[in-house]
Amino acid sequence: MEKIWRIKKNPEIVANDLKEKYNFIILKLLALRGLKKKSEIDQYFNFDYNQNLSDPFLVTDMDKVVLRIIKAQKEEEKIAIFGDYDADGVTASAVLYETFRQLGLENIICYIPDRQTEGYGINKKALAYLAKEKTNLIITVDCGITNYEEIEEAKKLGIDVIITDHHNIPEKIPEAYAVINPNLANTGFAWNNLAGVGVAFKVAQALFQKIIPQKKEQLKWLLDIVAIGTIADCVPLIGENRILAKYGLIVISKTRRTGLLELFKVGRIMISDNKIPSAHQVAFQIAPRINAAGRMDHANIAFDLLTEEDPVLARGMALEVEEKNKNRQKITAEIFKEIQIIAKNFFQEKKFIYASNSHWPVGILGLVAGRITDEFKRPTIVLQEQENEYVGSLRSIPEVNIMKILKDCQDLLQKFGGHSQAAGVTITKKNIEKFYAKMSSLVEKELAEKKIAPILEVDLEISTQEISWDLVMELKKMEPFGIGNQEPIFSTRSLIISECKIVGNGSKHWKLVLKDEQGGSQLFEAIGFSLVNKFPNLKKDDKIDIVFNIQEDEWNGNKKIQLNLIDLKIKTS
Repeated sequence: MEKIWRIKKNPEIVANDLKEKYNFIILKLLALRGLKKKSEIDQYFNFDYNQNLSDPFLVTDMDKVVLRIIKAQKEEEKIAIFGDYDADGVTASAVLYETFRQLGLENIICYIPDRQTEGYGINKKALAYLAKEKTNLIITVDCGITNYEEIEEAKKLGIDVIITDHHNIPEKIPEAYAVINPNLANTGFAWNNLAGVGVAFKVAQALFQKIIPQKKEQLKWLLDIVAIGTIADCVPLIGENRILAKYGLIVISKTRRTGLLELFKVGRIMISDNKIPSAHQVAFQIAPRINAAGRMDHANIAFDLLTEEDPVLARGMALEVEEKNKNRQKITAEIFKEIQIIAKNFFQEKKFIYASNSHWPVGILGLVAGRITDEFKRPTIVLQEQENEYVGSLRSIPEVNIMKILKDCQDLLQKFGGHSQAAGVTITKKNIEKFYAKMSSLVEKELAEKKIAPILEVDLEISTQEISWDLVMELKKMEPFGIGNQEPIFSTRSLIISECKIVGNGSKHWKLVLKDEQGGSQLFEAIGFSLVNKFPNLKKDDKIDIVFNIQEDEWNGNKKIQLNLIDLKIKTS
């Protein structure tokens, strides 16, 4: 289906003091993001780790948390860090674990539940194990805010629980020893969109400040895993997240972490002192490998990789993680093809796609549902059939708020949670057919009057004369790009293909040299990743309109401007 290009309304820039200080195109891009005042723009560009991170002791309950950990240290109590199995939870667990080691705490364990057998969050089986291990204090990371009953059980077992989480607040908040969550009312957080690892980092900040202020500079060495978890969890890269991600990317390039260094070698990930990674590189090369452990087996291997200091052991772990990631890619592709066939044969006229199988791993069902949704532009649910129930993931399209529809089906659900575009569910076997029917009916109704078409949002239409090294350098100052701070998307019309060739493994990518139809000597190199299938017949002298990002490309010390093609249209006249 051809994408509709929707160019945003060209914003008016009137402040002369801004025009003198900033590139005009940059000012337009920032205005489109709601940043028009000089103070807002100066703050966007001038952020500093030492000056702009908020005080962790402004957070409600933080003093209480620090004093409880000091008590545990003095009395040599056993502390359990209870994490989650995704990259955010694993990195958050590692942040607290390494902080406690810096404090000199030795009686620490990290418990990450098994995705397949235990599911998300605290569970009573885990509590029984931790009680048997004589645990005195549980600190959750990236989970816990919905575990009201489990925390009541922990109290009966004589275990204090500190919750650190970032998920939405339920109607009934657990009565834990302390709750650190930026979504709580009047919580004291300067920024409420932190990832779980960001919340854990605020706790680490407080502990360093209170207990080992002489070592506070060492806190920066945690920023590599803070950045990985923050970027992996797709939280907005603005505010405090922007600081954590920006400085974290620098620390990744200089990381002392043995496991990451081995992972870079094994995965052939090009990161070094001289090559700071982008947020995109973390999101698509590092985070999937960390996630693969929990998706395909158990997340303990990823946690161990991040905290291991022995190079030999770390090498073995990196190889195992790499193998799990390759297996994840292979199985995801196989299941996608299975459901693709089902969707084409049985859901051509349907607005809601569903599929299930007892052999599909729970950990990758969200990935598959997302790919099916992207291809067919319809809400999709993919489920694993278990002994008494179905467990799985939904993904949706912008036109359908899937959580709103799930709430209308909650009488048929055992458990559900998520947000407008992604959710997880558990459904008993007796209700599955009723659920399919009701969901299909509600989605059909929701889309009855809506025309579904993939829309590509374009920030600005610019001319080739406006593409310059000055613009490239100013765009780099806007990094790191990600959710909430997307890389700017431009369009330019009427370019002539001066040269074209197919490149890359599998012959999937177009490499073009473009020039302006209006003449001029300037030529632009462009790369169109995975665009050969969509545009197989491109040839020299074709006239095209393009949508693209502007990037700096460096090879063997030589730098050049490169247009990263997102989409194009071939002009026939």
